[in-house]
Amino acid sequence: MILSTFFTPFRSGAEACVEEVSRVLKDRYDITIITARLRHDLPKKDSLHGVNVIRVGFGIPFDKWLFPFSAAVKAHALHPVIIHAVLETFAGLALSFCRMTVPKARKLLTLQTTNRTFLKKHVIRSADRVTAISSVLQQVAQSYGREAVVIPNGLRLADIPVTEKIPGRILFVGRLEKMKGVDVLLKAFAALPTLAREQASLRIVGDGSERSALEALARDLKITDRVSFLGYVPTPAVYHEFAEAEIFCGLSRSEALGNVFLEAQAARCAVIATKVGGIPDIIKDRATGLLVPPDDADGARNAIETCLIDRSLAMKLAAAGKFHAQEYDWRSIAERYAEVYEEVLS
Repeated sequence: MILSTFFTPFRSGAEACVEEVSRVLKDRYDITIITARLRHDLPKKDSLHGVNVIRVGFGIPFDKWLFPFSAAVKAHALHPVIIHAVLETFAGLALSFCRMTVPKARKLLTLQTTNRTFLKKHVIRSADRVTAISSVLQQVAQSYGREAVVIPNGLRLADIPVTEKIPGRILFVGRLEKMKGVDVLLKAFAALPTLAREQASLRIVGDGSERSALEALARDLKITDRVSFLGYVPTPAVYHEFAEAEIFCGLSRSEALGNVFLEAQAARCAVIATKVGGIPDIIKDRATGLLVPPDDADGARNAIETCLIDRSLAMKLAAAGKFHAQEYDWRSIAERYAEVYEEVLS
């Protein structure tokens, strides 16, 4: 059983990990994904890539707050042998509650975020085994007295098409939540010189609780003619968005690793990101991308303008990023999780 508070159509790095690992390992393990329902139009029972998906809750945004309890109750009914929580917030808390509802199941926790909460120590120590998607998170686990195996997020390289780039296209893909810094991206885009802005377009792919506020911000900034909110775009269609974009801009306030940055690199995008969490593990400033401080709209504007104007630099960053992305593939990543599953069962 895999616990993930968010899941398709809410997809970011943690959700990609759940989807891809379950897809690769479905023929070896009987996998069920437990996630929060969050919306009325999402079915309580579903299937993705032949993997069972159960959504718990009432179909409202508050479901994420109920998830630790509802997921633990559902786990009791399903009697899993292994419970794997991906992301240590609500799913991690659900894992700790599962110690009471399913005491015999082995508990595995995957750390995906650098956020520190007063419950994080408890959640980490409640797991039988801990993995981390970056060296930064491995250090977090160690600070709480637990060792962690580093297993990064990956990507499906074969699914990313090669197509002609659309000049001036800037892309963001991820959950529309405050931590993703999309508000900073909109402000940076609005601050571009008029000529640069008129030659560029910004496409925002994803859904989340901040979508309405972000759409309102775009209207206030008078950039709706150059900005498109596409909502959720499923895999593999989302890879066409990466393939057509020249620039990928993700201005996260917190990010343990950032799977979308790998996907953008694999699609030959010039990547602009923030110098937070595990992102510097992937993006080397002015080598495989450009790094700016978080919450720095001016710095982001300068980086975007640089990539729009200095075509040779943008192409150099894109080529170096694509070469780097070849090191990651979901099949090899999933095999590393399978090794951990076998270890916790032995």
